[in-house]
Amino acid sequence: MTSQKPFLRIAAGEWIPYTKILTQDGGNITVEGPMKFVLDIFAKMINFDYELVPAPGNKWGAPLANGSFSGMMGLLQREEVELAIAPFFVTPPRETAADFSEPVYYDSYAILMVRPEIVNDMSGFLKPFAPTVWLMIVLSLLCMTVAMSRVARYEEVVVFSLPATTTWAKATLWAIQAFSQEGSHWLPRKHGGRLLVSTWLMASLVFMSSYSGILTAMLTVPRVNIPIDSLKDLVAQSDLPWRIEADSFMYNFFLKAEDNLRQGVFSKKAGTFQDCWADRQAIADGEFAAICDRITMMKAMSWDFSTTGRCHLYISREKVYDNGYLSIAFKTKSKYLPAANKIIKTLKMTGHLNKWLADQITNTTQCLKPPSADIGAGISPLSIEAFSGPLLVLLTGLTMGGVVLVAEHLMKLLD
Repeated sequence: MTSQKPFLRIAAGEWIPYTKILTQDGGNITVEGPMKFVLDIFAKMINFDYELVPAPGNKWGAPLANGSFSGMMGLLQREEVELAIAPFFVTPPRETAADFSEPVYYDSYAILMVRPEIVNDMSGFLKPFAPTVWLMIVLSLLCMTVAMSRVARYEEVVVFSLPATTTWAKATLWAIQAFSQEGSHWLPRKHGGRLLVSTWLMASLVFMSSYSGILTAMLTVPRVNIPIDSLKDLVAQSDLPWRIEADSFMYNFFLKAEDNLRQGVFSKKAGTFQDCWADRQAIADGEFAAICDRITMMKAMSWDFSTTGRCHLYISREKVYDNGYLSIAFKTKSKYLPAANKIIKTLKMTGHLNKWLADQITNTTQCLKPPSADIGAGISPLSIEAFSGPLLVLLTGLTMGGVVLVAEHLMKLLD
């Protein structure tokens, strides 16, 4: 007489790319994905049958005020299931409700948001220098004009008793022409003034050479302003709201935070969301930014590029939480845990776990590149938008010149 296999209840949910729900019939579900492969190997090697129980609200589970847990962690804490076939981030609160296996994956959290786009800036021609540099250049121009007019006139009238030919207009025009690398027929008549000329010509050469080189690089090489690349950036801005995954490790991570930055992330959040995969379209549409695990974010990127042929999502460079390990959760003192640990170690050594996960995440290489790489090789023809700022300045100058010309003509008629 053969002994009957044990029949286990196992919690599962849709945690793409780890598990995907195929069918759901009342209290039973069927799933596929890397964690389903692991579960089937458990069942075969440890010798048990099972049924899958849907995770309440499709949530991982968070500690409640009364000491119990919601979601899958609650099922484990109440021992309503033997294990939860999902990779949990292991935390001290969760370890009070369940036992965890050997790590199956390592992951981190970051910020997922709509991808910043390359935009043309009308004031871009002013960007090669910082505002303080522009201020110093203007002050230098004014100081040189004053010094040139006074020194040259003093040499003419006082030192050498020559007729006065230096005027404010001549000195100002010369300083501007020299600064813009134009030639000028007028020069001071003696050595003191000419020494000032040499000094200003050298300084102007440095100014204009630096400006033209930086401006050329800025106009021809795509540049993207990335407003959010860290938690500090996220809290400092108000253009894009953000949300935290409901009943997740991250929710409790920010809820219990003691530093001002993470407290700000929690207090200023625009609510919660299910997970980055379920809300991938809303994130790609720019409705909100989300704090998610990197593997799920990459799966969302893979879907986006496979579906549209473009990249609409961006992952912040700074990680919110780094080097967390993910394990399968078992009810406390489960007799199946030691055997499961041996199987997990073997699957890791043979590379099966990484291969199964890698098969779920494809077409992410292009989207992991910086947004500035979105224009082909990086060098692009200049568009009319790139010159909109200088053209606007030119148009303003032409308009003002015309107005002055008309005013001069009217004044002459009145005389």
